[in-house]
Amino acid sequence: MSGTATEDGTGAQGNGAAGAPAVLAALTGRGGTVAVAESLTGGLVAAELTAVPGASRAVRGSVTAYATDVKREVLGVDGALLAERGAVDADVARQMAAGVRALLRADWGIATTGVAGPEPQDGRPVGTVFVAAAGPGGRTAVRRLDLTGDRARIRAESVRAVLELLLSELTEELAENVGAKDTEHNGGNGCLQP
Repeated sequence: MSGTATEDGTGAQGNGAAGAPAVLAALTGRGGTVAVAESLTGGLVAAELTAVPGASRAVRGSVTAYATDVKREVLGVDGALLAERGAVDADVARQMAAGVRALLRADWGIATTGVAGPEPQDGRPVGTVFVAAAGPGGRTAVRRLDLTGDRARIRAESVRAVLELLLSELTEELAENVGAKDTEHNGGNGCLQP
C-alpha cells in the first residue's frame, strides 16, 4: 500500500480495496443513493462509480468543488473554517460530504479533499488527504490519509479510500440495523415484554 488510512491519523493500515461494484451493490441492495463531492480527485470518484453498469440506480450526481469558494458557496462549507484551516482539513471534508448529500438529496454523501502535488497547500504536505462519508441520522466518518507517490497515484488512492470508507459505513449501518431487529424479535433489552 502506498500510504496509510486512519480515523485519527495514527498510521494504521486500511482494510483493503472495496471498489465501486461492492459499494453500488451495498447501496442498491437497500435502495440507497449516493452523491459525491470532490476536490483533489476532480471527478475520478464519480467516474469510478458511474463506470459500473446500473450505477444510475444509486448515484445521484456529483460536484467537483476544486476551488475553495465552490466548497463554500455550492456545498455550504463554513467560510470561517476555510479561512482558518484551509481546504485540506477533516472538518472541511465532513462538511463537503454533508453538503453534497443535502444538495443532491442523497442518502449518503462522500467527499475528498487534499494535496495531490506537486506543491504543498494550506501548510499541508503533498499526500495529505481527507475522505469523508455522511449518511442518515447524522452519521459521519472521516479518515486522514498520508499517501506517497506521484500525483496520479495519490488521486487513485484517494478514490479507493473514499469508496472503502463508504462501504465500511454501509456495512456497519447494516450490522446495526440487523442487530436492532434481532433484539426486537428475540425480546432483548430493547424490547418491552408484556
